[in-house]
Amino acid sequence: MSIATVRSAARPDLPELLVRAGRIAELVRPLAQRTEHDRRVSDDVIVAMRQADLFKVLQPQAYGGFEYGFDVFTQIVAVIAGGCGSSGWVYGLLASHQWLTACFPKQAQDEFWKNPDALAAGSYAPAGQGVAAEGGYRLSGKWGFCSGCDNSQWLFLGGMIHAADGPKPGFFLVPTAACAIEDNWHTMGLAGTGSKNIIAKDVFVPAHRTVVFADLAAGAGPGTKAHANPLYRQSFLAVLPITIVAPVLGMAQAALEHFVSMAKGRITRGAVTGGNRAMAELATIQGRVAEASALIDVARLMMFRDLAEADETVARGDAMSVELRLRNRRDQAFCVRLLVQAVDALFLAAGGQGLFLDSPLQRIWRDAHAAGSHISLNWDSTGTMYGQHLLGLEPRGQY
Repeated sequence: MSIATVRSAARPDLPELLVRAGRIAELVRPLAQRTEHDRRVSDDVIVAMRQADLFKVLQPQAYGGFEYGFDVFTQIVAVIAGGCGSSGWVYGLLASHQWLTACFPKQAQDEFWKNPDALAAGSYAPAGQGVAAEGGYRLSGKWGFCSGCDNSQWLFLGGMIHAADGPKPGFFLVPTAACAIEDNWHTMGLAGTGSKNIIAKDVFVPAHRTVVFADLAAGAGPGTKAHANPLYRQSFLAVLPITIVAPVLGMAQAALEHFVSMAKGRITRGAVTGGNRAMAELATIQGRVAEASALIDVARLMMFRDLAEADETVARGDAMSVELRLRNRRDQAFCVRLLVQAVDALFLAAGGQGLFLDSPLQRIWRDAHAAGSHISLNWDSTGTMYGQHLLGLEPRGQY
């Protein structure tokens, strides 16, 4: 029997998937300090996520997956990140790469899912050089920020693909075992993501395990012909970066819940704010809670509006316009900006109680700022790209 004929025995509904995600959040929450210390998500946590079938959310049904959309996926990522930001970040990237695999040629998909538990990490910057060879390419290079690489069997590595009509940036799909992992990940935030360097030296990559970015951006990856679901015809950068926005949503929501719980039970002792008063009675605290909740709501509304419009566009059979793709890129960065602002409002109001290492608030503050520094979420670059479009200029960036 061909692997492409395999079907999932049961497709859980969204409430059930969120229950499973909640159990993972409860598992990773007390492990957050250890995950940060180890600078990677543990194998045991990955096994628990796999046993909960959470890596199947975006995976094609033809290969045993559930084929849910990014709207469902985003909610699951946020729930897990509410327990541990690094764990949510790694889950999101590994699970979203099941969608990316489905955009590759069918032969590559068959190879990937020959192991039904296969996971892929990735580094998108086209830092590698693929030299043409018989049947494919010889790939060499060094890539940074490969989150979850310790937990993966495959890697998506960005590089220049030298074709007959010139070099084009794209992805090479490479077994992790064919590369070296350089343990350089010592950071102040998202430390548990294990986003280490990857080194490849003259690794052969067959042509069917390559895809150019332009095809993915147009929603025309070669794998789209193998799947009827329009999910796999969505424009690459219009939807996939939600993978690293959703964890920040989960972190911000967790920060708000933690802050509210703390404020309800805390009596202030400082003379400046008024000693022996309930923290919840202070107008400044009430204002911070309201501000943070509004910022989170705005970010959530923008995220799900953008995903819904992208989904509706491809469901109609339409190509995603440059306008829509750029708008989504703008909003991905702006949502994180709003969520970081929400976390800042809470952290700065928490006082000394928020500084202790066993407080989730300080870790969320560091992790959220680390997420906001990601180049794909950098407001200066993404915002100006959209501004260029509005002003009638050629946008300079990836969209």
